[in-house]
Amino acid sequence: MLTQAELDKRGLKVTLIEHPLVQHKLTLMREKTQSSTAFRSLLREISWLLCFEVAKDLPMRMKDIETPVEPMQAPVLDGKKLAFISILRAGNGLLDGMLDVIPSARVGHVGLYRDPETLEAVEYYYKVPHSMSERLIVVVDPMLATANSAAAAVQRLKDGGAVNMRFVCLIAAPEGIEAFNKVHPDVPIVTAAVDSHLNDHGYIVPGLGDAGDRIFGTK
Repeated sequence: MLTQAELDKRGLKVTLIEHPLVQHKLTLMREKTQSSTAFRSLLREISWLLCFEVAKDLPMRMKDIETPVEPMQAPVLDGKKLAFISILRAGNGLLDGMLDVIPSARVGHVGLYRDPETLEAVEYYYKVPHSMSERLIVVVDPMLATANSAAAAVQRLKDGGAVNMRFVCLIAAPEGIEAFNKVHPDVPIVTAAVDSHLNDHGYIVPGLGDAGDRIFGTK
């Protein structure tokens, strides 16, 4: 795995979450003997921690309230509710945990599958909240491998009016980060790990296998 210093040296624009709890849970997820039930639970827990990072600079405003002791001005989130956009199907594994942290968020879905021959993303579903231009859009997908699906989803969202976006994943490959940075330099990437490389089939090495299959127990 690459460190933040190594990523910076290579000119890859990404924020690596190196919190011990994130790294511990990710190690448990990587183990091939881990059950789908445990895998889902760990992914949900990691998504809480990733959500704290991606939402750390949300705009705030002051609101007049009354505590049991006296009135006061207290901070609350300002502006339109943010939107989580899940890249189907594996993105739903991160989405569920993030909604635990911010249950009022709006939710959208972009359905993409990777053509096994070309590795290009093919869209089959798109449904997102209104007023995309006024919201922080957090796009979620556990794996950033070739970045074809992520780049296509973000471009589709831009075409739909989104202007303030962040991409959150569990594991990324250097090739995917580089490709994503090239086409969407304005969209920050947040991830829990950056692994060595992609293999000939476009899978992250060492990775954790196909995230969707491990979440849903399919092959």
